[in-house]
Amino acid sequence: MVWDGIIACYLFLAGLGAGAFALAALAGFVKPDATKLRLAGYVIAPIAVAVGTVLLMVDAKAGLMNPLRFFGLLANFSSVMAWGVVILILFMIVSVVALVVMLRKKSTPKALDVVGLVCAVAVAMYTGLLLGDAPGFPLWNPVVLPLLFLVSAASSGFAAVLLAAHVGKFGGSDGLGFLKKTGLALPVLEVVLVVALLAVTASVGGSAGPAAAASVANLVSGPYAVAFWLGLVVVGLALPFCLELVRAAQAKKNPEAASSGMAIVGEACVLVGGFLLRYLVIMAAVPLVLF
Repeated sequence: MVWDGIIACYLFLAGLGAGAFALAALAGFVKPDATKLRLAGYVIAPIAVAVGTVLLMVDAKAGLMNPLRFFGLLANFSSVMAWGVVILILFMIVSVVALVVMLRKKSTPKALDVVGLVCAVAVAMYTGLLLGDAPGFPLWNPVVLPLLFLVSAASSGFAAVLLAAHVGKFGGSDGLGFLKKTGLALPVLEVVLVVALLAVTASVGGSAGPAAAASVANLVSGPYAVAFWLGLVVVGLALPFCLELVRAAQAKKNPEAASSGMAIVGEACVLVGGFLLRYLVIMAAVPLVLF
């Protein structure tokens, strides 16, 4: 396996940064006066993506002594990685500009947010396409994986911003009605896509069949089963969903009674699940062996 936990960190941070920007931009459309919440998103976005990109550049198996080779990819636009570099650069430029504008004017132009949203979606989906473009790994389905990573990026990015808001006690999420829906919808959608990924992989036949079956087995009953069921499914998906249900019920009875401690635990669990998803998808994948 060429890719490992370091690449999982890159994929996680890139998705998190994209999701954080998306929340900040969407909040600008719905509640422009939630300046502290939006600022948190604009701060997290470029930092997360930058740290993740540095990890990619200096990964020991990808050129620790020559990280500038990363930019050499721009010479080959037939490569998915080359387009990934372009997407990352564009996102970094837009997110930094948005942050500077937000710091100076306490708001951002809608056109800038729209462009940033497009770049954020591209970054989130690219992290799945990067794996899907690698030949010989049935688990890395080029159709399901980008969609799964897109949903997970939204969950992780939203969770990072909301966690910062709860810890910093600056609020701002109360007027964002869509967050109540996404807090319940995103984990369900992610479960559906995880099941779809496993089902599609398990259905692979022919010479790739054994590698596909072994990949699924690694996750559901093999060496990564505990991390998959307990870490990803229970901690990363089921627990945040249940906590959000409880908080929603509390908010209906008494908006002020909704527990911030419960919210912090839930958002932290989402982040754990976001990282584990990428780590498990990388580590459990078994390559097709050609004789």
